[in-house]
Amino acid sequence: MTAAWTPSLFGGGEPAPDPTVVPRRIVLDETSWVDLAPAWLAGADAWFDAIVAEAPWNQRRRRMYDPATGGSGNVMEPRLTCGWRVAEAPDPAPAVAGALTARYGVRFDRVSADYYRHGDDSVAWHGDRVRYTHEAPIVAIVSLGAPRRFGLRPVGGGPSTRLTVAGGDLLVMGGRCQHDWQHTVPKWPGAGPRVSVTFRHDDPGPRPSIA
Repeated sequence: MTAAWTPSLFGGGEPAPDPTVVPRRIVLDETSWVDLAPAWLAGADAWFDAIVAEAPWNQRRRRMYDPATGGSGNVMEPRLTCGWRVAEAPDPAPAVAGALTARYGVRFDRVSADYYRHGDDSVAWHGDRVRYTHEAPIVAIVSLGAPRRFGLRPVGGGPSTRLTVAGGDLLVMGGRCQHDWQHTVPKWPGAGPRVSVTFRHDDPGPRPSIA
């Protein structure tokens, strides 16, 4: 059963980044970091409602390992997805991308959305494919809707880091995070619906260190 999600008292209004909210940096290791900024996007509930209703959602098939059989096969991914170039994405995506570019010094030109409809939707441990073309990609996620857990663990083993992100929160992974760490949105029984809006960039040039 999916728990009902109750919008926040402060999540309505016109969606827009709040320039007064400064991210807190979490250092994962010498070359990897995560920034977390609670309530970074004002009007997050309004964007959640609009993107759930209007986005061109699809459900992808993915080849996954089956521990029960020891083999692998194509299964339906337990979430819905869609994506745009930033210039073609629904508002306020262009303004959000501009605010992120101003802070992190790279031109965010792609945006994707993942719809976790209930607590049984999830994504397994992984690193984003931008690691194949970028030495130090910056991946920025705006969370909309109900709170969900977000996990990070080092590739090859070691202590994991667990965070909870709520509607309007900004989470940014940078440095060598996509190469040396994996992340996940695990199943969470009873969780309400959530949309993860992710901004990425094509330019693989040098990355500034943002305090």
